[in-house]
Amino acid sequence: MPGTNKSILLQANEAIVAGDHEGFLSHCTDDIRWTTVGEGTLEGKEAVRQWMKGAYATPPQFKVDRLIAEDDTVVALGTIMANGEDGQPTEFTYSDVWRFRDRKMAELRAFVVPTGKSR
Repeated sequence: MPGTNKSILLQANEAIVAGDHEGFLSHCTDDIRWTTVGEGTLEGKEAVRQWMKGAYATPPQFKVDRLIAEDDTVVALGTIMANGEDGQPTEFTYSDVWRFRDRKMAELRAFVVPTGKSR
């Protein structure tokens, strides 16, 4: 899978889990558009960087159950353990729809739903 959009996404996710926000952002276009459905849209790397400082201050843990790729799109389905609104670790089910441009992540539409489980 080296060099594929799937492998790029997996590398980017590994950076997030390691707390390496800049490593993640190196896989993104400068004009990335990050939409969490029902919450809002971030425009550009700096907006994502600032959001990650708060939302991913404690690195989340991902479990990717399936990656589906076609053309410039990769869909990731899985679970993520991250701090919820109350600051407590909470499990979420997610579906991320990533669009790639020139081997970089250019757009995200994230569907994130809390499962009700916490640590």
